Amino acid sequence: MKDILFISDLHLALEKPEILRRFFHFLRQRASKAQTLYILGDLFDAWIGDDDNTRPARDIKRELKQLTASGVKVFIQQGNRDFLLGNAFCTDTGVSLLGDFAVIELDGQRVLLTHGDLLCSDDIAYQAFRIKSRSREWQDAVLRKPVWLRLIAARWYRLRSYFHKREKSYDIMDVNQDTVIAAMREYDCRILVHGHTHRPSFHEFMLDGLPAKRYVLPDWRPESAGLLCWKNGSFIEENIEAKNPAARR
Repeated sequence: MKDILFISDLHLALEKPEILRRFFHFLRQRASKAQTLYILGDLFDAWIGDDDNTRPARDIKRELKQLTASGVKVFIQQGNRDFLLGNAFCTDTGVSLLGDFAVIELDGQRVLLTHGDLLCSDDIAYQAFRIKSRSREWQDAVLRKPVWLRLIAARWYRLRSYFHKREKSYDIMDVNQDTVIAAMREYDCRILVHGHTHRPSFHEFMLDGLPAKRYVLPDWRPESAGLLCWKNGSFIEENIEAKNPAARR
């Protein structure tokens, strides 16, 4: 069995050339040898619509298409930065779009996948915006605007988001444990994998008298990048540039 890889929160953008180069290298070298790649949201720092063929969007589409054409299965979830990803993107790249929560089986174990923003239920302001921005009316109004205007608007929203985050406490922007437990109960899973919080970690806890695990994927930065790999019946944390990945529980 080939490896199954999980990544999240790359936040790819033209102004982040180091991360773009690392991502392309990762697709050509590491991901090309895997069975499946799961991208759990925020692949892009901002996705303005599937009709965007400016750089680096067109280059990323091309690289993903080459990977899927080689036989590697690629699945992607929408994040809070790229929730406008749609069917046209999937057609262009050969990837498959997952819902906000997705259950997969790894060696008989049910694993719940999600971006992670829905777990941050204490962030009331964000959750209200999330509901509005996922509506068909809101998205249609945005996508009717020309690409150049959407690009400018995306830069402004990123700047606005940066300053809003500085005003929020770390606790509010982290997951709510009760929400985590409710989601795992609903989908009957004892293992959860997500990103979004930019706080890579591994958590063990009890769920209805049984052990449960939560893996938080790392965000990618110019100086570091990581992934989670399912290999030989267990998860392994892997540094993209490391030759000997360190085993995780």
